[in-house]
Amino acid sequence: MATFLYKLGRSAFRRRRLVALLWVALLAVAGIGAATAPVATSSSFSIPGTEAQRAFDLLEERFPGAGADGATARVVFKAPEGQKMTDPAHKAVVEETVAALKSGSDQIVSVTDPYTGQAVSQNGSTAYVSVAYKVNAMELTDETREALTQAGHNAQGKGLTVEVGGDALQTMPETGSGEIVGVVIAGIVLVLTFGSLVAAGLPLLTAIIGVGIGVSSITALANVLDLGSTTSTLAMMIGLAVGIDYALFIVSRYRAELAEGREKEDAAGRAVGTAGSAVVFAGLTVVIALVGLAVVNIPMLTKMGFAAAGTVVIAVLIALTLIPALLGFAGDKVIGRKQRKAAKAGAEGGATGSAKSEKPNGGTRWARFVIRRPVMVLLIGVLGLGAIALPAASLEMGLPDDGVKPTSTTERRAYDALSDGFGPGFNGPLLVVVDGDKATADKTVSTIKDLQGWAAVTPATPNKAGDAAMITVVPKDRPSSGATETLVHDIRNATGDDVLVTGATAMNIDFSQKMNDALVPYLALVVGLAFLLLTVVFRSILVPLKAALGFLLSVVAALGAVVAVFQWGWLGSLFGVEQTGPIMSMMPIFMVGVVFGLAMDYEVFLVTRMREAYVHGERPGEAIVTGFKHSARVVTAAAVIMIAVFSGFIGMTDQMIKMIGFGLAVAVLFDAFVVRMAIVPAVLALLGHKAWWLPKWLDRILPNVDVEGEGLAKDTPADGAPGSKPDLVKV
Repeated sequence: MATFLYKLGRSAFRRRRLVALLWVALLAVAGIGAATAPVATSSSFSIPGTEAQRAFDLLEERFPGAGADGATARVVFKAPEGQKMTDPAHKAVVEETVAALKSGSDQIVSVTDPYTGQAVSQNGSTAYVSVAYKVNAMELTDETREALTQAGHNAQGKGLTVEVGGDALQTMPETGSGEIVGVVIAGIVLVLTFGSLVAAGLPLLTAIIGVGIGVSSITALANVLDLGSTTSTLAMMIGLAVGIDYALFIVSRYRAELAEGREKEDAAGRAVGTAGSAVVFAGLTVVIALVGLAVVNIPMLTKMGFAAAGTVVIAVLIALTLIPALLGFAGDKVIGRKQRKAAKAGAEGGATGSAKSEKPNGGTRWARFVIRRPVMVLLIGVLGLGAIALPAASLEMGLPDDGVKPTSTTERRAYDALSDGFGPGFNGPLLVVVDGDKATADKTVSTIKDLQGWAAVTPATPNKAGDAAMITVVPKDRPSSGATETLVHDIRNATGDDVLVTGATAMNIDFSQKMNDALVPYLALVVGLAFLLLTVVFRSILVPLKAALGFLLSVVAALGAVVAVFQWGWLGSLFGVEQTGPIMSMMPIFMVGVVFGLAMDYEVFLVTRMREAYVHGERPGEAIVTGFKHSARVVTAAAVIMIAVFSGFIGMTDQMIKMIGFGLAVAVLFDAFVVRMAIVPAVLALLGHKAWWLPKWLDRILPNVDVEGEGLAKDTPADGAPGSKPDLVKV
């Protein structure tokens, strides 16, 4: 592989104008496709194989239109203390609002009057108007939303408290300035790392091009593939982080090759042949982790994983082709001015300058410290992450609703007003679908009423054919409570196979259960495939095993931090968490997938240099020091960049994006700086030669992918040979 990538890098360097033109053209085509494509909508949400989904499908079949995915809204009215919504003056305001809503937009299907639709609370303090729309929330026009909010404002000024809830007010997640700050921080780190604006700009430029192509392609195909509005945001988050990191490693290796006196084209080829090999395998681990989300069998999650994986593939291809092409354009400017002057002075000084002993850098000093005290470092790292992981034992999962939004939003205030007026379970009613005649439905109503935990059970509503019926059950407790989950299970256990329970609350319960059931198979698949891949890369059994165990430690610690902040509220205000609540059901498995791929990046980049030194004859301890000497600074810079990029998404208004951004940022922090930079060298120091042990029979079977670039030594001219043209510029 190293030889092939070496040739690819040299070819891209020589034909840099053609390569750059092809990538710019691809970006233009993707951009035009995104600009002309219809606006992305909310992707359809389904959970195949669950009772809630079967009930929803039966509802669509027997009650056409009843399960439509059009947007809904509730305009909630609350009377002043001591007054009732049935008072003539207040009733007149509500009726005026109903009339205004009916004439406010042609996208409205129906507006329900609370006085004829039994939408007034028992104590008379609260009433609500239900509004149904023809299209989903993302397809509502600004005029329609303005008409809805204006109707609420007009009623607000007439003595009533008025709030608007429902998904009709849902818009595309707002992108705050945090993402820009993350990119700026990445730029600063790159400048400090390279000492050159040109070298720092290359990873940023190529990452932006890659993300632009990936996100534009997703936008162009969003409606065709039903990708949804958040898919592109997640792809951008991951694509930007890995794009910068992959380019960073190749540019860094290119500068190191120049420092050894290689000619520029040869240095570009060697950088792609060595660091590029690590990029390929690191990218493969990320792709495996993201594509592996398909085993969960939830279409929305599968599409998110495939879209993000596509962006990672683009980042890898850009690192292997566009980076060497741009290095050809950069010339000597990829080296910092101070370094160029130092190299020139060193060249003029001749042997005296070259004889000076190289000072150990920070990576060298840290590696030697860990080698001297491996047990202490290992214990501190494991116990520290273990303590942070403790809150993960209290993990509660659920799907977000208006109840988790900040109290400053009208949606949250409407949610609370309905809970106060109609009971905590009103915001999460259960919909029971009966596949049978009226007698079966009436019997089901009686069975449900014999159970505990419900606040209201409506009479059965049959369909036109009389072969199915709907029953609405309002729980006593809030939608995310354990009592409501118990009620769902009790209804399912007490009724037959012809009775199915659905609704947002039941879907939430089934979704969380499906996530739990899929976690172990998913881990087995992803970790197993990655273990095989790393065994091929490192030609070792214990190194991949150590990598997998270290990942599990860092991801559990990251989950503990997420629980502490988003569920318990610790330091919540610091991260903009205004309302605590259950962790979103998809968060653990999604974080496992993404973090595993990213964790293996650092494992490959760091340990590859150690193995390279070991196979060239260095002792295990020396190999660890050599690996840190060449890779620690770059890995540190890459981790800081990735943390900065992910942290930028904490400023998003969307709770899911905010939580994922925080989770990924702390996971990279733990994995890069505790696991890879501390625990890994400590374990390797304790194992010694055994770390690189591989059974002979397995050594014969495994393909030799030559990640270390050993083949380049015999396939390319050596320094000073006739084919070699040393560059005058050294680092």
